[in-house]
Amino acid sequence: MRSEIPPGRLFIIAFVLLVLGWIFPFLMMIRLIESTFWLNFLSFGAQVAGIFLGFIATTMYIRMNRRQDH
Repeated sequence: MRSEIPPGRLFIIAFVLLVLGWIFPFLMMIRLIESTFWLNFLSFGAQVAGIFLGFIATTMYIRMNRRQDH
């Protein structure tokens, strides 16, 4: 099954998710926003999803370039 989203766009989405997963805990730490269970769960989920999307985008990029070289 082929993905319709190019690896470059997946990299951008992964980066945004990782940054959001970092900013939310930072804002909770300096007490600009209240720390709730759902916000903690959301920021953890954003980090995990960003890592997985980044890994998937990396493998897609490598596979696409490997096919073009050979």
